[in-house]
Amino acid sequence: MSQSERDQVSRRRLLAGAGVVAGGALGAEVTGMAMADAVANATGSAGGALGPGGAAEFGPVRIRPGDPRYDGLLRGNNFRFAGRPDEIRVVGSTDQVVRAVTEAVRAGRRIAVRSGGHCFENFTADPAVRTLIDLSPMDAVGYDPKMKAFAVEPGATLGQVYRTLFKGWGVTIPGGGCPAVGAGGHFAGGGYGALSRRYGSVVDHLYGVEAVVVGADGAARAVVATREPGDPNRDLWWAHTGGGGGNFGVVTKYWLRSPGATGSDPAGLLPASPAEMLERVVAWAWEGMTEAAFTRLVRNFGTWHEHNSAPGSRSAGVYAILLLSHRSAGYLSLAVQIDADLPGADGLVNEFVAAVTAGTGLAPIVDTRGTTPWLHRMTWPGTGEAGDATARRYKNKAAYLRRSFTDRQLAAVHRNLTAATGNDRSGLLLIGYGGQVRAVAPEATAVAQRDVVMKAVYYTTWADAADDASSLAWVRGFYRDVYARTGGVPVPGEVDDGSYINYPDVDLIDPEWNTSGVPGRTLYYKDNYPRLQRIKARWDPRGVFRHALSVELP
Repeated sequence: MSQSERDQVSRRRLLAGAGVVAGGALGAEVTGMAMADAVANATGSAGGALGPGGAAEFGPVRIRPGDPRYDGLLRGNNFRFAGRPDEIRVVGSTDQVVRAVTEAVRAGRRIAVRSGGHCFENFTADPAVRTLIDLSPMDAVGYDPKMKAFAVEPGATLGQVYRTLFKGWGVTIPGGGCPAVGAGGHFAGGGYGALSRRYGSVVDHLYGVEAVVVGADGAARAVVATREPGDPNRDLWWAHTGGGGGNFGVVTKYWLRSPGATGSDPAGLLPASPAEMLERVVAWAWEGMTEAAFTRLVRNFGTWHEHNSAPGSRSAGVYAILLLSHRSAGYLSLAVQIDADLPGADGLVNEFVAAVTAGTGLAPIVDTRGTTPWLHRMTWPGTGEAGDATARRYKNKAAYLRRSFTDRQLAAVHRNLTAATGNDRSGLLLIGYGGQVRAVAPEATAVAQRDVVMKAVYYTTWADAADDASSLAWVRGFYRDVYARTGGVPVPGEVDDGSYINYPDVDLIDPEWNTSGVPGRTLYYKDNYPRLQRIKARWDPRGVFRHALSVELP
């Protein structure tokens, strides 16, 4: 293999792997700034009162069928889905959200809310949705001295969040690696990323939320809820620590402050940003790879995480993704990242790679290492986006792992990745997890899966609608094969532990694909689900906020 071919493999691994991990981020959604510019230049654009500092407050904008902007705003990131709502309300403030929700409820219109638009399923494009509320212009990020916490509006992308926190105070959050993903859904569902083994989930640093809710009388209002023990609205805060978006109301602001952080110096209230990230990328050719070598590689990856995922472990800073591409892609790859300034960082990475490759006999076709400024890696345009911009149709299915796959599951993984069906943009990602995530009790937040060491993402992407049926059949069959002994889904047990709500999969509530007898929502929330239902009854008694996988009223 030539050097140029090696470079191509490395680039493809980074793009495809990061894109799936970050939440199906296969293309940039319309940003708040771009939308504001478009509206400002359009005939009949909304005016708006002057905001702080004399700047014009954005919106609100009401876009209906026939408006030249309408078709351009119908789709989120996954081009499989496009709704036809009666109106799209593009909003720029909490008051505008309250008005939009109030009018929709009075008119009997089903509501959906979108921030970044990177949803795996059609929650915002459901044909039943009549009012789509677009939060993308609400993208402010800054320090709130009254709350002694960082305020993040839901339309801010992760890239904006990282950039502002880094430039202003040298701090960060342990969020995902795709800068185009919106904070709105990522935070509410329990987002995670390269720093989570060291610092936990994003929601472990969530201090409070502002949300627009609808009472039994149909009136919409904004409510602030914090994690303070005496806060009468604390349960609404808890519901947003992993309960997922679109369940209880419209979040219009998040406040972030690490547990135990004190004082008024913002630089001490969230984890310090790394200066540089060290990354090592190793790839192996599928050609000539035996099933025994493949199995050993995957098992080693899982075994290492079983043994090195305790809170405070010396290896908690090591974050790794094993990209098990379909054979047609030609290669498999491993990406390992660590804060380059951690003591012994290079040695920890080398130890990890040695442990994963031990006994496999595999010779890499790529083995590179280098350091990159942390902010550059987390905000560079295109990071986490697909190499082929036309491949905007995808289906992902996920699972948590408490330990390595069983022998039978490993055989199923190999069988499906070497099958004649599938394409070179299909496969399985194993993602390192655990560490500080495991220091939090399952009931302390809505994220119930705390005693886990890995996440698994089964994925396929494609470009042509004509390939929908075959692509869906492949990934669904793959998933069902791996979990055949538990009804086709990852029922919590010794090895598996349900699934992750930020990687939603409606198949889990479909009796055709879930024959386990365990309800799909239990797979997502486990024992926390009844509490989420009680909170739903208090804050959304009319069921205004709902989608295919939403928390149901008791």
